[in-house]
Amino acid sequence: MTELDTAPQRPDLPAAWTPAEVEAELYQRWVDRGYFTADPSSDKPPFTIVLPPPNVNGSLHMGHALNHSVMDALTRRRRMQGYEVLWLPGTDHAGIATQNAVERSLAGEGLSRHDLGREKFVERVWEWREEVGGRILGQMRRLGDGVDWTRTRFTMDEGLSRAVQTIFKKMFDDGLIYQAERIINWCPRCQTALSDIEVDHSDDDGELVSIRYGDGESSIVVATTRAETMLGDTAVAVHPDDERYQHLIGTEVELPLTGRRIPIVADEHVDPKFGTGAVKVTPAHDPNDFEIGQRHGLPNLTIMDERATITAHGPFEGLDRFEARPAVVAALRAEGRIVAEKRPYVHAVGHCSRCDTVVEPRLSLQWWVKVEGIAAAASAAVRDGRTKIHPAELNKRYFDWTDNLHDWCISRQLWWGHRIPVWYGPNGEVVCVGPDDEAPTGEGWRQDEDVLDTWFSSGLWPFSTLGWPDETEDLKKFYPTTVLSTGYDILFFWVVRMMMFGLYAMGETQPFDHVFLHGLVRDQYGKKMSKSKGNGIDPLEWMDRYGADATRFTLLRGANPGSDLAVAEEWAAGSRNFTTKLWNATRFALSNGATVARPLPSRDELTAADRWILDTLDELVSTVDTNFEAFQFSRACEALYSFTWDEFCDWYLEIAKVQISEGRVEATQSVLGHVLDVLLRLLHPAIPFITETLWTTLTGEESLVIASWPQASGGERDLDALAQIEGLKKLVTEIRRFRSEQGVKPGQKVVGKVRGACCVGLVDQVPSVRSITRLTEPGDEFTVSATLEVGLPKGAVKVELDLSGTIDVAAERKRLEKDLAAAKKELDGTTKKLGNEAFLAKAPAEVKAKIEERKAAAESDIIRINERLAALPEA
Repeated sequence: MTELDTAPQRPDLPAAWTPAEVEAELYQRWVDRGYFTADPSSDKPPFTIVLPPPNVNGSLHMGHALNHSVMDALTRRRRMQGYEVLWLPGTDHAGIATQNAVERSLAGEGLSRHDLGREKFVERVWEWREEVGGRILGQMRRLGDGVDWTRTRFTMDEGLSRAVQTIFKKMFDDGLIYQAERIINWCPRCQTALSDIEVDHSDDDGELVSIRYGDGESSIVVATTRAETMLGDTAVAVHPDDERYQHLIGTEVELPLTGRRIPIVADEHVDPKFGTGAVKVTPAHDPNDFEIGQRHGLPNLTIMDERATITAHGPFEGLDRFEARPAVVAALRAEGRIVAEKRPYVHAVGHCSRCDTVVEPRLSLQWWVKVEGIAAAASAAVRDGRTKIHPAELNKRYFDWTDNLHDWCISRQLWWGHRIPVWYGPNGEVVCVGPDDEAPTGEGWRQDEDVLDTWFSSGLWPFSTLGWPDETEDLKKFYPTTVLSTGYDILFFWVVRMMMFGLYAMGETQPFDHVFLHGLVRDQYGKKMSKSKGNGIDPLEWMDRYGADATRFTLLRGANPGSDLAVAEEWAAGSRNFTTKLWNATRFALSNGATVARPLPSRDELTAADRWILDTLDELVSTVDTNFEAFQFSRACEALYSFTWDEFCDWYLEIAKVQISEGRVEATQSVLGHVLDVLLRLLHPAIPFITETLWTTLTGEESLVIASWPQASGGERDLDALAQIEGLKKLVTEIRRFRSEQGVKPGQKVVGKVRGACCVGLVDQVPSVRSITRLTEPGDEFTVSATLEVGLPKGAVKVELDLSGTIDVAAERKRLEKDLAAAKKELDGTTKKLGNEAFLAKAPAEVKAKIEERKAAAESDIIRINERLAALPEA
């Protein structure tokens, strides 16, 4: 433990930082004082972030904690820079996830949603939302999120419902929303269409079965992993240039088990190098087959219902798809139609992300958004620089989506969500109703049963939350939003959709100026966190154990644009140690009179150490600013960590002790106060709680939240001061190493002399060198028993030590002899291995290189230990 860690307690600053006792009260004080409430009438430039709305039934996980730490750091810094900051919070109604949760609750009561009926079920969901919907918002408070709670939104609140109906009708009237029968992802368990993001793909064990259609020269073999779907085949397709099948193109072949005859068509989609080069075409149960069917006018034969039960006539009717699969294969085998079977056959299979049911491609009548034009607009906004993506390397992935986007299925067969505002009349009428329109009434009129995909309403989030479609003051002030911070994994699913909607609804004005895409949080081995693997980390547990600041700092130190970050508990513990170091350093400085009450003395009144730390601090301000602007949070935090721990705590504070003891009190106190003032401001966006406590104690001001952000002076660096402190650092480091080699304990004082400092420009630093390295002044009986020479740019400094009485010579000799024996044994072993020709012939080059390194290290250790033994005085 150093003197810094045991500094006397300042009455108004506790001896230790205890986050659990402080954070909640501090946060509530910030909220009560209105620091996070935005004012649209302000003359300040706006800075806007809308929080990516977490699911209303969700709980704060590491991905949230990372993203919220990023957003809070951005908004706190901009607020300090004089911007009118709006960070708008809210939650998403999460259609499928929420409906499933409530249905599970009902199942516990022995009920289903159908027992309640639609209206009562929706009421039940709203009740459930009231019970659990505030959980994640409370967890955000624990993390320190500086959001404007007065503007909290929900994707199904009254204002957002109005926005959804408005844009649906506008797009419907513009011909951008239409109804059509297409292939969609279907969950037989949830009984709804799914978006791509609601489908998780995994490599599953299955089977690949090769089936012969037809007989003799007119036969053709196809392979499939879903044999049961052959009941719905309406063609076989081959590539038009495949010479093997030229004689069959345009002919028909009998489909086994059914008695139907189906055509053999030529289509360029078929890969002639894959399998047999012939594929079965089931337009109603495969998206690629559907496209082939459209091109060739093939019928769509549906052979499964919404529960994935076979509906085709014959012995398979009524079987579940997975029961039908082996039954169909067995029937084909009985007819001699199975050419080959491969089990297991690993292939990608889609699963519903909510219930893990295998997704079934299904032909279904759904509502769609025509994306061609609005996707092109979303692409153009990034290409012309209105919206900048960070990192720029992800532009290509963004363009891959926007330039090749298919129409978007927006209908879901659920009861919880924004119900599609379309009514059907008794005589085939179709009426789309806006928020200010009267819905048709009368006999025979009914509303569409489906609800909208959750991403439809969340795609409006950047402007609907600000009051659109009304021309509100918030919308005028805070749109377009400044930054969107989110994970790269939803670049398409959410970011692209917000871009399309924003540019369509807001007169080609982009929804955000910058898109910062961070990576995924992984465990310390780089593996994705999951409950099944047991490697998940709960940020709430980290906050309980180490505090919100340590949790945030751990995540921000790994936050680089587009890169995944690995985390482990020991890193959170390390961040906690950092906050402890900062706390103790500030306590020491305050106990020694650190103040901001006096201005800094002029440069010529400062020591080299003062000028060095001030210049280093000035460079830190520039470094932090540069990296914040580039969304390089990791680099900014590393710079802050290095300056705080290394430059300020380990070096300047030690020098400051000496300066104060020599009578340079007021100037040193002012420098200490200034450095802490600026440093705590710079650290505040990352670790707001501890910096608030320390800074208000130091300055007596109201709050760091509303303090001004530091600005770099831009002055030239004092190279003489830098050279002196770098010389001091090298000298101290070498003396510490030398002491250790001589067997002197770290805290033990040693009699010693420093010679030649005046010749290398370090005479003013000698008192600090002596203090830091615990060298005491020699008396009349000084005897040199060990000498160190340290080379510096302007010459060498000699350090002479009198070790008499400071070490146990006999014990030190015994220790060194033990180390020498171990080094000789290592040298002997490595020499023998490198002399073994049989070993050298088989060993990889990297193994031989490591053994050579070990041998060289052993040789070096032997020389060093022998020198040390020779230098020991006689016992």
